[in-house]
Amino acid sequence: MLDRTDLDFLGPCTRGKVRDVYRVDGTTLALVATDRLSAFDRVVGLIPRKGEVLTRLSAWWFGELADIVPSHLLEVPDPAVSIVRACDALPVEVVVRGALTGVTSTSLWPRYRDGARELYGVRLPDGLAEGDPLPTPIITPTTKAQAGAHDEPISSADVVRTGLVAADRWEEVCETALAVFRRGVDRASAAGLVLVDTKYEFGVDPDGRLRLIDEVHTPDSSRFWRAGTRDHLDKELVRRWFAEAGYRGDGEAPALPAALVDELAARIVEVFERLTGTVFEPGVEPAVGRIETNLRRWKDRADEGSPT
Repeated sequence: MLDRTDLDFLGPCTRGKVRDVYRVDGTTLALVATDRLSAFDRVVGLIPRKGEVLTRLSAWWFGELADIVPSHLLEVPDPAVSIVRACDALPVEVVVRGALTGVTSTSLWPRYRDGARELYGVRLPDGLAEGDPLPTPIITPTTKAQAGAHDEPISSADVVRTGLVAADRWEEVCETALAVFRRGVDRASAAGLVLVDTKYEFGVDPDGRLRLIDEVHTPDSSRFWRAGTRDHLDKELVRRWFAEAGYRGDGEAPALPAALVDELAARIVEVFERLTGTVFEPGVEPAVGRIETNLRRWKDRADEGSPT
């Protein structure tokens, strides 16, 4: 499994919870999606082929959504690597929710269950149960926490009031996020899936254009159910295992059972295959050597002036 990369020839590296991000130059980044799994804002283990699923599925989705919003993606030189435009990322994660569910501190259901009805500046009706669809999808933003900290909920009004995002830009972000979510719901439904909720990240390119960045509608950034069930086909499977074990991000995480790792690996591949209508074919192993070879070839072409 791919835990980390050391590709100094690409440029300086910043390691996120899942991705190793290399700044190739002032306009280009290389995003390497590892197999690291995060839950409750902590890295808690490795899931086989997860980085490849996230990269390839995001690339597919960026194409499916291009008529709504452009993305930062330039090319995919390796199954686990995206070459992207460097954008100024907005300091807010844009979460769109279509149902009352979740176990994290920023999820709707735990707070609704405990009596809250005004959440993220949105009033929810009484009488809802866990898993019920919301009257209409809602945007529930969160701040982007520093390493080791937890994301915090924030209302749309406070996003603007505190100056995190300008009012006109935030309006554009919200309209775009809801349109992207509707497309995702439709595509998922056609594939026998329910897109329950998801997280988007947006950035602004040097020309001032809003772009969808990071990943989109993957089993890492979204909750998926099989249609007609509440079978989790995403990392919610692991979140709930941790929650039942009493772990919610504080201290050292208990080791994941091998059977749970294998089950999640199979389920995220199922999401990929259902959505894209293609068979998932894993990249050549070992991944570290393959990635380095492919990126050296890509960089040689880029250095020669070939378009990326």
